[in-house]
Amino acid sequence: MSIEQINLPKGVGPQADKLWDAITQAAAAADLNRAAGKAEGFVLGLESAKAIKSQVAEALYVAFDDAASQRMRELAG
Repeated sequence: MSIEQINLPKGVGPQADKLWDAITQAAAAADLNRAAGKAEGFVLGLESAKAIKSQVAEALYVAFDDAASQRMRELAG
């Protein structure tokens, strides 16, 4: 799943895209872990502030986690 498939509020999309790029372009495992942690915190903050619905938050969590898992496999070679 890609974040492009998720209907995000207007101001959230660009930030989500930046986090997605940080995950998918991470050069090392440490960079990936940092980017994935930021993405998780970003979604948690949005969810806590009730800026997004719980279904949207869950979709973002899954999308970021899937991207991180894929990137980790790529980095592992």
